[in-house]
Parts: sequence; structure tokens; C-alpha cells
Amino acid sequence: MLKKIFPLAISLLLVGLVSAQKTTAITCGQVLNTRTGEILQNQVIFIKGNLIESISPAAGFKLKADTSINLSAFTVMPGLIDCHTHVLLQGDITSEDYDVQVLKESIPYRTIRAVKSAHQSILNGFTTIRDLGTEGAGFADADIKKAINKGEMDGPRMFISTLAINTTGHYPLKESDYAWELKMPKGLQEITGADEGRRAVREQIAHGADWIKIYADRGYTRQADGSYRSLPNFTADEINAIGDETLRSNRKLSAHAVTRDGIIAAINAGASSIEHGFGMDDECIKLMVDKKVYWCPTIYVNEYVAEGRAKAGSPINLYFTQSEPDLFKKALKAGVKIAYGTDIGGYDWKLPQARDFSYMVSFGMTNLQAIQTATTVAAELLGQTNKIGEIKPGAFADLIALKGDPGKDIKVLEDVKWVMKDGAVKK
Repeated sequence: MLKKIFPLAISLLLVGLVSAQKTTAITCGQVLNTRTGEILQNQVIFIKGNLIESISPAAGFKLKADTSINLSAFTVMPGLIDCHTHVLLQGDITSEDYDVQVLKESIPYRTIRAVKSAHQSILNGFTTIRDLGTEGAGFADADIKKAINKGEMDGPRMFISTLAINTTGHYPLKESDYAWELKMPKGLQEITGADEGRRAVREQIAHGADWIKIYADRGYTRQADGSYRSLPNFTADEINAIGDETLRSNRKLSAHAVTRDGIIAAINAGASSIEHGFGMDDECIKLMVDKKVYWCPTIYVNEYVAEGRAKAGSPINLYFTQSEPDLFKKALKAGVKIAYGTDIGGYDWKLPQARDFSYMVSFGMTNLQAIQTATTVAAELLGQTNKIGEIKPGAFADLIALKGDPGKDIKVLEDVKWVMKDGAVKK
């Protein structure tokens, strides 16, 4: 008899839990469909638990909700997605800025600051981020993600890459800048050889990495004809082993790659996204289109660091700012999939996370195309289509409210008035 009663009791308990989920009705003045650009007037979004159950005209809405929220004076759209962040960094224009964080701030202290950065992302309206490297802070991003998921702190939905991977001697801190007898900490995991590359991928996945990130090139130079070149960081065996191990482990590969020397090798190794890509050429663009590789152009951070680095003796970022508008237009026209990524943390978290939208529009995107980079396209890159980036039944209840129409004025995205994540109001 007990064998029959026990399963029944469990079933009844589960039914009770489902039926007890909190419901919320949000009355919206306007709702933006991020897939079509259509603006729906006077709608009610009905939420059950952390999921959107329905969206319907306010005039015929009759469902009773536990909580009602009036956003009738606002435009409501899905929470934004930033596909390139660093919550454990706080801005590093020069190498000295970077070294101070790695050498003078303990990992616990940097993690405390990262909690604030993650919360800032929510306040900025970015309810999902892909955080691409802890830059010397170990696996602290995995702890931050865990704390958010367990409700210990407010923060965005996180996809993490733990430690980026590079080859020995090709990333700060550089021993040549310090006393040679000191073993300096590194901002990532160094490898030499294909076997070490595979081991690094496996170790990072074991510690919670959703993505694997590599630094594919370095030493950027502008050629006499205006093109850009660099030094590749990996041998073919190394980068292909990392790519193969990543794909075999059902993960995706992201590549910091600026010129053809890193971009082509990374794509051929299986990279799903190219980060920065300031110096890509026509062959890179064609390869990205053919293989459906995404580009995170990180526009504002390049401008943010350009002047300071030029004063420190490296003008390459200034050159990138001059050539980027034409490059962006060319990639857009060719059909490259462009996903929103800021590299915030590379610049101060106090600055607008939504600033790249204005650059994208000035470089030739429509307002809707720019919005899609941080909604439908970004969701596709992260494998989260129908879950984030849209307001539709079954999607997570990640919403933001704006005073104005981003389809007409893209800058209103820099002033998000209200934020909900997973059905809970965060701002």
C-alpha cells in the first residue's frame, strides 16, 4: 500500500508547487517585437513563475494575477544580452592598469568588486552576459554564476569561460617587465603543445566553463597599404587540438582575434565567434559568412583605450578607430552575423554598457538591426533562441522598460528605467 501512496503523494506535491507559482500581469504602453520590429500598443504580459505565459491586448485581458505592474507609460522589450564582458576587470587602458589589478588586488577583493559589476549589468538592462575570461582571477566567475543562480546575489544570466587560453609567454604579465627571478601570475592559462591545449580545455570545463576562449593573435601592425597583420599565438596543431576538444565536449569556442593571422586559424579550428576583429580583411569576412561565424566588434572599448595607449607608445587602436566604420559597413553588407559585445571591464563599469548601439547605427545598421544584435542574434549565438531575446510564451521573463522608442532613438537604451529578470523586478 505504501508503494502506491508514496508516488501519489509526490505527484500531488509537484502539482501543488506548480499551481502555487506566482503570477504577474504587466500592463505595457508599447511592446517591441525584436524579431519583426513591430510595436504592439496597450498589451499585457502575463508571467507565471519565471516564464512568460502570454502576451495579449489589454482591452480583453481577464486573467487574475498575484501582482500587477503598470508600465503603461513605457516601451517594454526583452532584457538585453552582452556577449563579451569581464565582471572581474574594472578598466585597463594601459598595461600598468592591468598589472595593478592582477598584482595588487587579491582574488577575493576582485570578486567583491565583480559582484558590484554583475549587479550593474542588471541595472543597465543587460539580463544575460557571456563573460569571457577572469583575467588572473582563477575560476571566480564560476562562483559568481553559482551565487546568482542560487539567489545569493543579483546578477545577469551568465555564460562563463573561466580562464582564457594562450601559448606560453604571449600574454601579460610579462617576465621581461619584472625581475626575471620572479614567477609572475598570468591573466589566463598558458599552454605549450597540443596535449596541454586539450588538458586546458578539459580542466576549464571541469571547473564550470560554458565556453572556451583563446587569444589567437598578438603584436598588431598596420601595413603600408592600410591592411593589418599580427603574430599568430598557436601552432596549427595547438589551435586545432583546442578546437577539437572544445567541440568534442559539446562546448563552443570564442577567439580573441584581430587580424587574418588569428581569425582564419581560429575559424578553421572551429571558433563560433570572433572577438574584436578590428583588422579583418575580405577573406575573413567571406569565411565568417560561409561558416556562419559570429562577430562581436566591441567598438566603444577600442575608442576608450585608443588615446591612452597611443600616449603610452602604441597607436594601433587609434588606427583601428579610423578604419572600423568602413569595415563594419562591409561586414554588414556581406551578411556577417553581428552579436552585441562590449568588452566592458576592459572599460569602466560606470560607463554605459549600451553605448555600442549608437556606433552600430552610425556605421550603417538600422535601429532594429542594432537591437537584434543584443536580442535575437545574441540569443542564437548562445544557443538560447526562444528562451531569451524575445517576448513570447515560454521565454524567460527577462524584461526592460524604456521611456521612449528605441526604434526611433537608439540612445534610450542607455537609460533603462525598469528591469525584470526571471519574473522578479530588479530595478
